[in-house]
Amino acid sequence: MRPLKLGKRTLVWGEHTFVMGILNLTPDSFSGDGLLSSALSPLPPFSEIAQHPAGEMGIDTQGGALEQARRFMAAGVDILDIGGESTRPGSQPVDAEEELRRVLPTLRAIAAEFPEALISIDTYKAEVAEAALQAGAHMINDVWGLRADPDLAKVIASHKAAVVLMHNRSKPASVEVHARLGQAYLGAEYQDLLEDVKRELMESVTLARFAGIPDERIILDPGIGFGKKVSQNLELINRLDEIRLLGFPVLLGPSRKSFIGYTLDLPADQRLEGTAAAVAIGIARGADIVRVHDVEAMLRVARMTDAIVRRK
Repeated sequence: MRPLKLGKRTLVWGEHTFVMGILNLTPDSFSGDGLLSSALSPLPPFSEIAQHPAGEMGIDTQGGALEQARRFMAAGVDILDIGGESTRPGSQPVDAEEELRRVLPTLRAIAAEFPEALISIDTYKAEVAEAALQAGAHMINDVWGLRADPDLAKVIASHKAAVVLMHNRSKPASVEVHARLGQAYLGAEYQDLLEDVKRELMESVTLARFAGIPDERIILDPGIGFGKKVSQNLELINRLDEIRLLGFPVLLGPSRKSFIGYTLDLPADQRLEGTAAAVAIGIARGADIVRVHDVEAMLRVARMTDAIVRRK
């Protein structure tokens, strides 16, 4: 796989595991880390935000995200992933304007303070991607693998950005609710889990290629927690090497997810060790990027696992 050049960085796959830190600019994250408090003052219209540089409006739209980004950068995170719409089971979608009101001020502030940072935007909307890439983002993390918005792939190609294509069979109506463990998507029906996931990921790759996105700017994500049962999530992590054989870098996002909670009978704020185990096994099976909430701890897990499995 060819190295990926983004901004001022070059990601050489296989050298070490890259850590992506999650910045949830939402009030309703499943993991309890939503940085946008409902107590914040109402945000101004996006049209006003779009016309002003970061910080000029004198309002706190970051909700602590900039401080968290500083902490992640000081720890040595490789990529910052900013999201303005929750993907937790049962969450309510937001329109593009609301999503941009949430993410754009923080994105601009991070890009201004950390010009060396690699910034990913977690969105499936072409309008959000266009504004974010113009503001300094380098990568689009699409939980629907280019299937939700037919214009998104063209936006990514026009900016020569990278894209994470995630496998997703989740259905908003198919949600299991547990008072202590939270909500989880019910598993979809699969004829053959790995073969079905691989085939559908390659269908997303075809959409990317058709729009002009080169292979070296495509990253695959098996979609842990999205339309899979607990046992299926565990199997996907253990067989992640089969996804990597498709010939693309692989991103793994197990952090604090419900399959850990249901396995260990623990709520979201007690899933650090379960996340660490999933990250370590994922790296051993070939993950190139791990997307996590607990950046400092998972950087140590990744470095230790790399020392074991990536020895020259």
